[in-house]
Amino acid sequence: MKDKIVIFDTTLRDGEQAPGASLNMTEKIEIAKQLNRLNVDVIEAGFPVSSKVQFDSVQRIADAVDTVVAGLARTVDKDIIAANDALKHAETFRIHTFAGTSDIHMLGKFGSDRYGKTLTEKRNNILQMSCDAVALAKTFTDDVEFSPEDAGRTDIGYLSEIVEAVIAAGATTVNIPDTTGYTMPLEFGQKISALKERVSNIDQAVISVHCHNDLGLAVANSLSAVTNGARQVECTINGIGERAGNASLEEIAMAIAVREDLWDVETDINTSEIFNASRMVSSFTGMIVQPNKAIVGENAFAHESGIHQDGMLKDNKTYEIMSPEQVGVTASKIVLGRHSGRHGLASRLIALGFSPSEEELNTVYQKFLDLADKKKEVFDDDLRMLMGEEVSIKDYSHHLDYLHVNLGTTTIPTATVRIKTDGKMVEESATGDGPVDACFNAIDRALNSKFHIESYQVRSVTVGRSAQGEAHLKLKSGDKSFSGRGVSTDIVEASAKAYIQAINEYSIQGEVNELLEAVTAP
Repeated sequence: MKDKIVIFDTTLRDGEQAPGASLNMTEKIEIAKQLNRLNVDVIEAGFPVSSKVQFDSVQRIADAVDTVVAGLARTVDKDIIAANDALKHAETFRIHTFAGTSDIHMLGKFGSDRYGKTLTEKRNNILQMSCDAVALAKTFTDDVEFSPEDAGRTDIGYLSEIVEAVIAAGATTVNIPDTTGYTMPLEFGQKISALKERVSNIDQAVISVHCHNDLGLAVANSLSAVTNGARQVECTINGIGERAGNASLEEIAMAIAVREDLWDVETDINTSEIFNASRMVSSFTGMIVQPNKAIVGENAFAHESGIHQDGMLKDNKTYEIMSPEQVGVTASKIVLGRHSGRHGLASRLIALGFSPSEEELNTVYQKFLDLADKKKEVFDDDLRMLMGEEVSIKDYSHHLDYLHVNLGTTTIPTATVRIKTDGKMVEESATGDGPVDACFNAIDRALNSKFHIESYQVRSVTVGRSAQGEAHLKLKSGDKSFSGRGVSTDIVEASAKAYIQAINEYSIQGEVNELLEAVTAP
């Protein structure tokens, strides 16, 4: 019998902390449902105490899935109570609490004398805080995880001491994070092995690892830890996350599956849902998957060299160690056209990992017909874009109703927009340096707003002359940034939609009057 590796997915918590990867409520729930189909063991849904938005999203996700849902909390009573309040109606849930344990973190984050004047005093106080936090969490649930943050740079003696103490206090999972992506695979594996030797009660908890990719070694470090006894891996779809990201779920799962001859472990991941999960996360976050990304990149199963093509035609095993179908990549991407019916669309959306309601299907079907009138062929990526657009606009106050642009080589670009805002129609016109600038100026006049655009980019998301263009932009207000995304066969329209979405995100944050806090977490 092989040991099971628990897959702890933190796409919705650490993954969303990636710059520019903010997700709205509906997008988070859709991703959580897809993670459920992927059959991950634990979904870390967010950091409930950090804002009302985070609290509500954790609560909604817990209601939407039947897997274990985790909430993050510092070793602070209010954090743990908030996590319990957000999760308490879930079928099963976990409270995940953490504290910095490296000398660097203690002298920085816990530099105040109230945590102790000397490093020894700080260590003692952090240990006690950690045990108290675990004990409090244990009063709410039997499933408690503790992370000594920056364990990769924590002295092995103190790390062993605090791990033993929190297990004694009730932790059922101890997570060893390489928070800064600093360690080497051999070094990290040895640290896991040393904990197994030094911690007398280590058999009473699951050893977990959470590796960051600052040196490109997150997956290698995670697998080295598994070799040395770790039985939970924390990871994200597409490896997104803070800075250079986290260990990639798809790479961990497929490394174990493809090289099953080497491992005495296995996962329960439904690998055929990997590609759908990857594309959904990429679409909703706006974070493009690099073409040469392992497992899910556009070129992962592409062969251009004549020698490679010849070998593939004779036997695909010559150059492929896994089949595209294993990870959910289908041979044909052309799926629907203008004569396709509602049932055909619904079936394909479900196959792509979506679960549209009747109301959503009606809306998307009309958009699909409009798109099919413009394009001869509708691709899977077109459908993903339509669904991404649909789930993004549900709770917004401002919607683009009409757009008209005049431009030419001897004409000053002019744009007219009509925007539905809070139930009213507002129409304005403006000029600009180009059609996109004119659109932005007209939108500003209609909404009485003015924002600095921090970044703006447009890319093609499907193929052919009638390909859909996807616009991404980030606007800035004070020291906060807000992202927007728009899709259309017209890149000017896509840009206008992206700008309005970013303004909507700004409005939503203002309504709740709480912005996500920048919190360093494992």
